[in-house]
Amino acid sequence: MTIFDIIPILLLIIVIFGIVNARFLRLPATIGQVVFALLASLGLLLIDAILPGLHLAGTARSLVSTIDFREALMEGMLSFLLFAGALHVDLGALASRKWSIATLATVGLMISTFVVGGSLSLIMGLPLMMALVFGSLISPTDPVAVLGIFKKNPVPPTVEAKVAGESLFNDGVGIVIFTILVALAFPAASGSAHGADFVGIVLLFLREAVGGIVLGLVTGLIAFLIMRGLDDHVLEIIVTLCLVTGTYSVAHHLHTSGPIAEVVAGLLIGNYGSRFAMSASTRQHLNTFWEIVDEILNALLFLLIGLEVLALDLKAENLLLAAVAIPIVLLARSIGVVVPMYALSFFRTFTPGSVPILIWGGLRGGISVALALSLPEHPLRDAILTATYAVVIFSIVVQGLTIAPLAARVLPKTAPPVNRQTS
Repeated sequence: MTIFDIIPILLLIIVIFGIVNARFLRLPATIGQVVFALLASLGLLLIDAILPGLHLAGTARSLVSTIDFREALMEGMLSFLLFAGALHVDLGALASRKWSIATLATVGLMISTFVVGGSLSLIMGLPLMMALVFGSLISPTDPVAVLGIFKKNPVPPTVEAKVAGESLFNDGVGIVIFTILVALAFPAASGSAHGADFVGIVLLFLREAVGGIVLGLVTGLIAFLIMRGLDDHVLEIIVTLCLVTGTYSVAHHLHTSGPIAEVVAGLLIGNYGSRFAMSASTRQHLNTFWEIVDEILNALLFLLIGLEVLALDLKAENLLLAAVAIPIVLLARSIGVVVPMYALSFFRTFTPGSVPILIWGGLRGGISVALALSLPEHPLRDAILTATYAVVIFSIVVQGLTIAPLAARVLPKTAPPVNRQTS
């Protein structure tokens, strides 16, 4: 099958699932896609177990196997999704909470990585480096999942800014940490020259993270200057498409972080470009275009997540690791939020109830699955993929469906008085 055969099938499935969801279950669209695809996949596996002669699961599995999920997301959809997400984020809101966001996206992420890795190594006997690799790929919250859920479940702006900002940046930071740990765990397979050299690791981190920020600023500024000299909404939309695809391509060749570069470029265009380089008409057309792109790619991504169960090796030991991983990841997330927030509480006042929202709203998504699929061959690769998938499904379905009731329960009905800077 070619990509032109696969895309119509996936879009038709999205339409069918969307109609059923809209008329009967009324779940949030992204969660509905995951739930229906998951139920369909499990249904095919059940039918195959009862009537093996039909080979339904095998046929569906062959279709899913023709889709390289990692490449489709990391080399295709992710750049568009990150740019579209950052385009609508208020930079002022992020800047006023920069210390909370930066601390959660770095210190909190590293705490979570080591808590997950250390716990699974201790409890399940995994080699420490492999456990840390899993911790690094499962700790970043997914901006696609987070922004998609929060779009349908509004929370106070102060809380939303922290959760959205953290997810936008810890995604890029998490990929950098994952890259470093994979280079340490698989030096031959990764082709890394850094090995366990501390200086090399620091240089790699700086090249990926700082290089991504600089690249996003440069390409975003170029696009801004071009758009400022235009007054044609079609051309300006094409400029943003060039910005997204060109930034990711250059990042790939320079070995800097494409996700971080896309977020920075999106924030620049969404905040300064929309105000100083676009007419009101262009701004409306551009926002509508990227909202449609965001919705379509989100639907495709969450459908693929639900279908990926067909590609898993559901052995008992893999399922056991998955069952243990879910509470460990939640515990690690709690520690990774509570410790930084407690340290910052000596200098800042936070919205009451924001900590539970930060913990429970830290959703995992397709990026974790894509990183797990990118791992080199290893006896534990299938087990890690199964555990990753289990955490992602739990995160999207259980946490995604309960974040609104939790917010209603723990967040104040009115804004509290502020005696220090509220974040």
